Amino acid sequence: MKRFVSKLLSPQRLFIASFAVMIIMGAVILWLPYSAAGGHISFIDALFTSASAVCVTGLTVLDIGTDLSLSGQIVTLCLFQIGGLGIITFSIVLFGLMGRGISFRGREIVQSTFLHTPRRDFIVIAKWVLGLTFIIEATGSLFLFIRFYQDLSPGQAFYYAVYHAVSAFNNCGYSLFSRNLMNYQSDIIVNLTIMGLVILGGIGFVVQFEIISLWRGFQKKLSVHTNIVLITTASLILGGAAFFYLFEMNHILKDASIKTQILTSFFQSVIPRTAGFNTIDIGQLTNPTILVLIMLMFIGASPGSTGGGIKTTSFALLLLMIWNRLKGQEQVNVFNRTIPGEILTRTIAIIFASAFLVVLVTSILLLLGGVGNLPPLESRHFFVEYLFETVSAFGTVGLSMGITSNLSTGQKLAIIFMMFAGRVGPLTLAFSWYSTKRGLTYAEESVMVG
Repeated sequence: MKRFVSKLLSPQRLFIASFAVMIIMGAVILWLPYSAAGGHISFIDALFTSASAVCVTGLTVLDIGTDLSLSGQIVTLCLFQIGGLGIITFSIVLFGLMGRGISFRGREIVQSTFLHTPRRDFIVIAKWVLGLTFIIEATGSLFLFIRFYQDLSPGQAFYYAVYHAVSAFNNCGYSLFSRNLMNYQSDIIVNLTIMGLVILGGIGFVVQFEIISLWRGFQKKLSVHTNIVLITTASLILGGAAFFYLFEMNHILKDASIKTQILTSFFQSVIPRTAGFNTIDIGQLTNPTILVLIMLMFIGASPGSTGGGIKTTSFALLLLMIWNRLKGQEQVNVFNRTIPGEILTRTIAIIFASAFLVVLVTSILLLLGGVGNLPPLESRHFFVEYLFETVSAFGTVGLSMGITSNLSTGQKLAIIFMMFAGRVGPLTLAFSWYSTKRGLTYAEESVMVG
């Protein structure tokens, strides 16, 4: 019995259960009449909104600013704040502040969430993560307040600033504006603040910790993990912005000023990595741009962050594996270090499991019907829209080509599952169902590949 309970309460299952419980609790609260601006919303919409907030995705079937009351909006704020950092992280820090002991499972979950290698001072890091989060969000709120104060009353400007700052840092993308941030397409303060918050939230807390430790002299050099994250992140931002400008300079950016073209290109390169803000109509973009956004969404943020996707390190290691194989090298060497074979195997598994999930959920969306009042057979005309929606859910991004609110109940449930899988990770979700016992090893036999 004791072994059964221990297996049932494994770290992976506790991690997954914490998100599941938070989603259900949030859905029930949002379903109550006082959470809606008028009457109450349907339970499936409440569940979708809660899942999107807890999984820091940002896809929404509602207009957060008009369909939800102030109470409902604050509920979503709490959900994506807790969802971004993790309910267990909050519990660990709270217990630490109270002087209470922390279980081995709690330690294991927190370390696997934020750290690439186990450390004895992980409690200090967990407290540091929570403190730095509030400092960054407060700074972002201040900059946004300065800008929003020009358009809104002081109280409303403060509330909008806090909501959007927390949403941006947690890579959620929920906005109180009906047109998201499209009214601020040319605004330097809003664009730079939101991009800065999204990048800081997406690079991972251990990367932030190492950079500050290096700056303060507590650390002599950055780890391989941090170097890979920083280089890959910078490359994706610059590359994404260049491709966005190239594909849209004669289309959606044609009549815009140079400043707007630059801001929009960089904004829509940063945001698809994990946050659902937009300063342009995604549905009006060209097909090449949509393809670039899908690729950026699939890659996502970095490990130990508030974002989803296969992660920047997985993408970088895949490229390094290909490059080393082309050079005839069995091992992957980077920054005078050799990456363990177990990590490379896990990387390949993550990428293929993620791709399989995307194909599976996209197929389900196609099978369950069309968009709006269109018959199911017409759904084939929305393949790109469904694929974009699915990858957006998996990457916990939140961008949409405008079909989210028209999805059927079955399709919404499929997207909810995808958001959940994208947040906890496809392998974590799979491992939670199987025992960790090692299997039998048989005699090897070769198979032709390639």
